[in-house]
This record gives sequence, structure tokens and C-alpha cells, in this order.
Amino acid sequence: MQPDSSKPSRPRVQHADASLRATRAEILLDAIGENLRVVQRAAAGRKILAVVKADAYGHGVVPVARRLQAEGVDGFGVALAEEGIELREAGIDRAILVLNGINGGAHREIIAAGLTPVVYEISEARAFDLVSGSRPVDVHLKVDTGMGRLGVPLGGLSEFLRELRRFPSIRIAGLMTHLSTADADPQYVAEQLAGFAEARGLVRRFGHEPSVLHVANSAALFRHPESHFDWVRTGLALYGYPGSDTIDAPLRPALRWRTEVLRVRTLQAGESVGYGRSFRAPAETRLATIPVGYGDGLLRSASNRGHVLIGAVRCPIVGNIAMDLTTVDVSGVSRVSIGDEVLLLGEQGGAVL
Repeated sequence: MQPDSSKPSRPRVQHADASLRATRAEILLDAIGENLRVVQRAAAGRKILAVVKADAYGHGVVPVARRLQAEGVDGFGVALAEEGIELREAGIDRAILVLNGINGGAHREIIAAGLTPVVYEISEARAFDLVSGSRPVDVHLKVDTGMGRLGVPLGGLSEFLRELRRFPSIRIAGLMTHLSTADADPQYVAEQLAGFAEARGLVRRFGHEPSVLHVANSAALFRHPESHFDWVRTGLALYGYPGSDTIDAPLRPALRWRTEVLRVRTLQAGESVGYGRSFRAPAETRLATIPVGYGDGLLRSASNRGHVLIGAVRCPIVGNIAMDLTTVDVSGVSRVSIGDEVLLLGEQGGAVL
């Protein structure tokens, strides 16, 4: 049976252009380039491995990696094989280190894409050896010196290295560990570095000479130059955050999460706003309603606790955050109008949130 063409067809839904919406995230690639130069100065000649896992910390991995490559970064760190393959397909030709170390069935793909795997399980070494075709496979060996997550424990390193002799295609091109308290506890950093030195000596005694040593993360970059070695692995710093509130570095946030004022009104003392009446005005209070909520990723736990910036002034969130609406107290801002920019994350007029 043919459809009745005389009946009006249902109109297609036209999706609004994202640029028409006031609430959006803006990625500042120029800031990422500036942050890389800050990192390079702090690293004092060491090579920079830019960590771009999880879509470059949510900033968009392909444009970020392309910008960093154009700015002269030495290599990239990703968590997963598919992230590294995506970079290769996007034209990234620098070294790419796959950090997480367990690769499922992607061993052939890792080799074919010219990625460098991190290894700390003998089963992974075996898997790469099986698909190597007797060609050398360069890996970075991760040792656990105190983070307690991934890596060969120091107590098991000798046994690991003995087992590794069964797989002649595997070459330890790099040796690494990860610091757990670079932002807080220098004594524990010293203990981890001592463990790393012990691991380095043991690896050499087994006949391996890794050409690349790397330990430092963003916090260690600024606080522990003794941890820099050959590479510095920086993630947070590239996106504008030094890794600790105690570190003063001239970094710029590379993401601005912004929206605009939807409505301004005044509550009288005792009046409430939002679901559950969780905020009641203690006195006459000016409120701005903004078109963003938990449906956009603004955590409900920020209700009556979080802040936004309006006119570079911190304004408290009041009332319960709803799916697409939030109210903020703008009594401390001299003038607020519909359409004024509201910043949820990033920099506005010299203020940072």
C-alpha cells in the first residue's frame, strides 16, 4: 500500500545551531600554546610529553594535539590504544606513549600505528612478542614505587626481568614511575625517587639500558626539579592548572564554561527560590537566573555551595540546581542585566574560577 501523499507530512525537527545557545564551553588553543611555553621553561631543556588522555582532559584531543605539535611538543601520552590511533589518523607524527598498560587485543594495532606501549605485566610482554614477527618492540617499563596502582612492584622486579628474557623482541626503551604526592609530601617524593633509582640499577644489571627516564607530572615539574630526568609528563599544566593550589605558575585556563543571565529579580526577606525552598532570603536579595543546570553537567552538590563569576565578581549559587536552570545571588555586583556573561569555569576579567 502506497502512503497517502495528500496527508501533510510531520515537520522534521530542526536542531538549533550550538552557537545560538548561551551556555557553551570555549576552548582557548592560544592559552594551551602559552602554557606549553611555561612548561618548557620550567622543564629547562627536558623533553615534554603532553598527556592528552580522556579527549585531552575534555578539551578536544585532535585540535589540542595538532596545536601542541605545531608548538613543538616532543610527544604525547594517552591512556588507551584507540586514543593513540585516533591521533595517528589525525596526522600526529610525534612519539605516542600508551600509559595504561593493558591493551586487550590491540597489540598488532599498537605496533602498526607506531605507538609505544607501557608494560608492567609479563603477559603483555608475551603478547607483544607473539605479534612482533621477530622485530624489536620498544616498550617503557613502569615500576610502582609507591602510587600503588600500576607498575611492577620493586619486590617483584627481579622476577619480572628474569621472565622478560623469554621474549627477546621486547626492548626496554624507557623506564618510568608515577609520583603520588608531588603536590603535598616532599618526603614521600624522595622515597619514591630512591625506589626509582633502585629500579634503574636493577634494570641495568639485567642488561637493559633504557634511553628515556621519566617520573615528573605537572606538580613535580614545578616543585621537584630532581624528578625531571629525560621527559616530563604534563597534563593539568597544559590546560591551565599547575597541579596544586600552592604552586604559583603563570598558566591560563584553556577552557571557559560560560552562559548568560536569563532573568534578574529581587527576593524579599523570607522569600524562597527553587525546589525544596532550600534557600530563603535572609534580607532583600537580588538574584539572577541562568540557563544551565545538572543536565549540562553542573553538579547538584554545588547547590547553595558553588559560585560563578559575573563581572569578575564571585556570586554564590543559591537554591537547588535544577536540570537547566540555576539561581545565583548577585547582590554583590553593582549592575547586572539580562544577557550579561556568567562564567562557571575559567577566567573572566582577571578572576579565575
